[in-house]
Amino acid sequence: MPTPPAAAAPTPGVASPLWPGLLLAAGGAIAFSGKAIIVKLAYRHGVDAVTLIMLRMLFALPLFVLLAWWAGRGRPALTARDWRVVAALGFSGYYLASFLDFLGLQYISASFERLILYLNPTLVLLLGALLFKRRVGARELVALAVSYAGVALVFGHEAKLEGANVALGAALVFGSAVSYAVYLVYSGEEVRRLGSLRLTGLATTVACLLCIGQFALLRPLDVAWTVAPQVLWLSVLNAVACTFTPVIMVMMAIERVGATLASQTGMIGPMSTVAMGVLILGEPFNGWVAAGTALVLLGVWMLTRSR
Repeated sequence: MPTPPAAAAPTPGVASPLWPGLLLAAGGAIAFSGKAIIVKLAYRHGVDAVTLIMLRMLFALPLFVLLAWWAGRGRPALTARDWRVVAALGFSGYYLASFLDFLGLQYISASFERLILYLNPTLVLLLGALLFKRRVGARELVALAVSYAGVALVFGHEAKLEGANVALGAALVFGSAVSYAVYLVYSGEEVRRLGSLRLTGLATTVACLLCIGQFALLRPLDVAWTVAPQVLWLSVLNAVACTFTPVIMVMMAIERVGATLASQTGMIGPMSTVAMGVLILGEPFNGWVAAGTALVLLGVWMLTRSR
């Protein structure tokens, strides 16, 4: 799952060391990146995307219910409008984005998946221009071109190795990135109303219930318990270490160092995915992958600086 919406920046004038926040941001980015590695490992045991995402969300559900309750203590109850917005944001930002991502990982490498998802800031920029007529400057256009050139470079390399299914996988993961960008664009007002942790807990709870309901409609219920034991353990690890824990770590990092610095530290995410893909999954690493990764990171960094 991609990075959650930003919380408020730290209070100006209050001196505090940066390293705890930077470590939290880096750890959260690495933990988020591990999700793709775990999904690819689980696919080796013959599980399908519908079952795998259900197991991940089933194990994560109690944690996010607890988060929503804890973050909402002493705060006003949600209105009917709030519930409608939370349901829509949960569908777009966590259910649809996660499901498309899991589907796409059946066809492309974990490294390529993370590079596509890392285009998220560029998609938020483009959606802002399309939906709200926000101006895009020349430096931002250059940053977009650099980022997408990096993705195109890795896409061409993977297409030669893996064949036509790479296009399908890339399209699914790109759809995931777009779905989460829509969530980010429209979640700003609700973050201010509910708080980032409460909104994340509620929206993710909605997504968990949707994934479980989807499984109940499309698969016999006993399929969940006939999967390989390794899939169950990998799903627990995915739910705790790569879904719930990094949400908390990134939020804590943002509180300490601010959203901008936490986001820039998160650039370690794609590099960690590439490293884990090579070391754990045996994915190839060569000049094409290195150049593409560098271009994507450079483009996102340029975009962050220009804003």
